[in-house]
Amino acid sequence: MSPFRPDLVDCWIFRSARGAEEAAAPNRDAVSGRDAVSGRDAVSGGVAAPDRGSSAIEILLLRRSPGRILPGLWQCVSGSLETDETPAAGALRELREETGFGAGQIAGFFDLDQVNQFHEPSYQAIVTSAIFAVRVASGAEPALSHEHDAMRWVSPAEALELAIWPAYRESIRRIVDNLTDPERAIWFKLTLEGERARV
Repeated sequence: MSPFRPDLVDCWIFRSARGAEEAAAPNRDAVSGRDAVSGRDAVSGGVAAPDRGSSAIEILLLRRSPGRILPGLWQCVSGSLETDETPAAGALRELREETGFGAGQIAGFFDLDQVNQFHEPSYQAIVTSAIFAVRVASGAEPALSHEHDAMRWVSPAEALELAIWPAYRESIRRIVDNLTDPERAIWFKLTLEGERARV
């Protein structure tokens, strides 16, 4: 195994769009819980799974507070790994610190199969970040830390418009392409201990 270890972790947060679960309900078979049109399972990770596509989910964007590097930037949860901390544990810790979301609100934890590298002038270094995502319950709301001064739940299309960095836009596309389809999402799913969920 490579000794490679990222410097940072990013964690994207998404949930079912308002009304997406209710809109899908009439198509569900009352006995099997499978979608009557597609035949797919209607529930994934404790949250009703929308049809694959961007209209079925909302993505949480957080605005960086004044006095920080890049104030005003709309972003996901992001932070540095602590000494001897695994990337998955770091992502969940940063999630809890920046939004208050813990195990009780997490319906799914995913590795986006994405590692970003970029030059950060304030460090005068190339920084590497491992990227994760969490799905939270449709009614879940964050409790912002001092690191952010505003938040928005937006459609993936709006998130793509607000995202400055190309790597952010790639993360948003990966969420839509891979995590809104339960059959595909299971391959990216992790336990809260950071192990692959698929047996």
